[in-house]
Amino acid sequence: MPFAGAVARAAGGGPPLILDGGLSNQLEAQGCDLRDALWSARVLAEEPAQIEAAHAAYVRAGADVLLTASYQATFEGFARRGVGRQEAARLLTSSVTLARRVADEAPRPVWVAASAGPYGAMLADGSEYHGRYGDGVGVAELTRFHRPRLEVLAAAEPDVLALETVPGTAEAEALLRAAAGLGVPAWLSYTVAGGRTRAGEPLADAFALAADEPGVVAVGVNCCAPEDVAYAVRTAARVTGKPVVAYPNSGEGWSAGTRTWRGPGSFDAASAPGWHRAGAAALGGCCRVGPKSIAALAAELR
Repeated sequence: MPFAGAVARAAGGGPPLILDGGLSNQLEAQGCDLRDALWSARVLAEEPAQIEAAHAAYVRAGADVLLTASYQATFEGFARRGVGRQEAARLLTSSVTLARRVADEAPRPVWVAASAGPYGAMLADGSEYHGRYGDGVGVAELTRFHRPRLEVLAAAEPDVLALETVPGTAEAEALLRAAAGLGVPAWLSYTVAGGRTRAGEPLADAFALAADEPGVVAVGVNCCAPEDVAYAVRTAARVTGKPVVAYPNSGEGWSAGTRTWRGPGSFDAASAPGWHRAGAAALGGCCRVGPKSIAALAAELR
């Protein structure tokens, strides 16, 4: 079944889909060094077998959807490391290929979501958590930035494009433009705080951008505090009428200056049924949410 049909069935009363968790924390658990501006994209280039192993860990935990190791993989980011466009395109393609290989070996249907992070992820300075990129980086520039990467990812034939960790409506508009006409459905997922986008906009306005987009098969939130999920899910469902995805982080705070996580976590798999009742059709985790937490979440929902 195509992903669009699977998530629609889940939204219509079928069993929810289980998304995977944070790829970076699982790679670190496997011994990978992510102290690099390319983050997990460095492992994609240098240790692809580790990417496959991380995906497989989430399949064993119960994930129905694997997000690729392309969140921070961009032509611009690779260029800073001396990687040319042809090789960068190969690496982007391989992110889908590696996930597909693991999905095809799974004992049940598993879908592949090609991850496309925001412009701030390429900058690697934490600006994806506010979206204030400075003068000259408006919708047109963001569209030009996202389109080539999305073209390569779409050509690799994932089941869905995950336009994720979007901090505000300007970048959402750019991503929707960039994803149009590629022949692959997409989901649009904001990072939020306190009932608003990270850029400070009302969530109802943010989700409304995707309400009439036929290529967007789901909307939702990710890389936010677990406490912010329920309101966002209800708002997304009400405004768009589309299936909703929800995959918060651990609840710890990220320090861009030191590139470390701080404070206690608040992710609790026992919250997942409440998110499901609020309208989430696909649920999982983001940063610092590992296979054990995904297995616990799956147990709560099945």
